[in-house]
Amino acid sequence: MGVIMIGKQSVKFDKGIYIEATATVVSEKEKEGPLGKLFDVVVEDPMAGQENWEKAESKLQEIAVDKLFMKSSYKKEDVRYIFAGDLLGQLIATSFGLKRYEIPIFGLYGACSTFAEGLSLAAITISSGAADNVIALASSHFASAEKQFRFPLEYGNQRPESSTWTVTGCGAAMVTKNETPVRIAGITTGKIVDYGVKDSMNMGACMAPAAADLIETNLKDFGVDASYYDRIITGDLGTVGRTILIDLLAEKGIRIQDNFMDCGIEIYDSESQDTKAGGSGCGCSAVTFGAYIMNHLTTGKWNRILFIPTGALLSTVSYNEGESVPGVAHGVVIERS
Repeated sequence: MGVIMIGKQSVKFDKGIYIEATATVVSEKEKEGPLGKLFDVVVEDPMAGQENWEKAESKLQEIAVDKLFMKSSYKKEDVRYIFAGDLLGQLIATSFGLKRYEIPIFGLYGACSTFAEGLSLAAITISSGAADNVIALASSHFASAEKQFRFPLEYGNQRPESSTWTVTGCGAAMVTKNETPVRIAGITTGKIVDYGVKDSMNMGACMAPAAADLIETNLKDFGVDASYYDRIITGDLGTVGRTILIDLLAEKGIRIQDNFMDCGIEIYDSESQDTKAGGSGCGCSAVTFGAYIMNHLTTGKWNRILFIPTGALLSTVSYNEGESVPGVAHGVVIERS
């Protein structure tokens, strides 16, 4: 199993890190979007049969892991670790959602970049020989996120055109050392980038500089240009963040328009569903990856992608104290075996 440090922030895996299966669970709103027929499970009740929004998100994680075991050839006893996270304080959706599995767990917080963080750490762990099979997972819930970061739904807060809609969903992936048609070929770990943006209703502007920095670094570290990838896929920049990203990279002489995609733009029809700039949340990139991106890789429509979930690193405390919203992005190079 070969692991090679390259460039400033990247690692290349010569062989041995594969994605065997994915599982996705979403709510009714995601089902009504362009990718609706691709998700594994649709929970029509936004409360998922629970008594509050936080427990509902935990239930989404539970459903996703159960579905992953149904689709995978591995059982609970075969999994060494879970790398998982959500958007809630102290990762309560994760801790309550996954406790019954009794699998060793690393709780992750990278805001909406968490799923890529999980895939990256799963790949490093397997490549080191510390595990054979690892689950990477991330979730979000529209109502629990609004309650924590913005306003209770009962308030009826007006949403500007730059705002995004938090995806209610959970995506999980089984990462393994055993060969499958799709492998993780490398990673580029992002650093925190802060352009001083303070508008919590414009997450795309907060995260786009981090995505631009990650893409530029990945291309330099791997010694390739943007055309090396069939798709360069960000997590949830939305329409506003996409424009900023393209402009920032153009200033560096990097053109990505021809092969760029954003999960937040793909998951909803912004006009008919009134999601403004697009989708967001930990679950946005996770469910889009599991339902849509993996399908394109396994069927050979794409041979190689750079997958870049993006995160806005704010909290209610930092926002109310007048701090800016830094961004982070993590890149995972995924290709057909």
